Amino acid sequence: MLNRVFLIGNLTRDPEVRYLPSGVAVTSFDIAVNERYRDRNQELREETLFIRIDTFQKLAETCAQYLKKGKRVFVEGKLRIDSWEGKDGVKRSRPLIRASAVRFIDTRAAEEAAAAPAGQPARPAEKPKVAEPVEVDQPLEEGIPEYDINAGRSEAGPEEPAPNDDLPF
Repeated sequence: MLNRVFLIGNLTRDPEVRYLPSGVAVTSFDIAVNERYRDRNQELREETLFIRIDTFQKLAETCAQYLKKGKRVFVEGKLRIDSWEGKDGVKRSRPLIRASAVRFIDTRAAEEAAAAPAGQPARPAEKPKVAEPVEVDQPLEEGIPEYDINAGRSEAGPEEPAPNDDLPF
């Protein structure tokens, strides 16, 4: 069987770090993934998905150190389903990605061009540079113990995705 997911999106908030009882670092963050398509009437539509990403071990520590809200990332991992029961007794679920690699997409060239003083030509647009992936030390299934995804969270379950008006893009 194959369970492999590739996503590019922007962080909707700063990463959260926690440690499992075994001492393994776990960093979680949410990304917004935009999809543009044409409907039956050929009108351009845009849909945004909010996806939770969990990283472990060295990858988790690296993500916690370098990622911030608004940063663009390329994530590779496995699809999971995060399920919980809300205070109202209704069962809820959402997709979750257990990341095996996260690439930080460098958009400095675009930021520098936007910040150039008026009247001065900006540097020619460069292709965004992608940092090398930070791989986990062991395969996910062998190196990471199963854990309660809702441990340490309130009974209300995971936070709902950020509203669109709070996103930096």
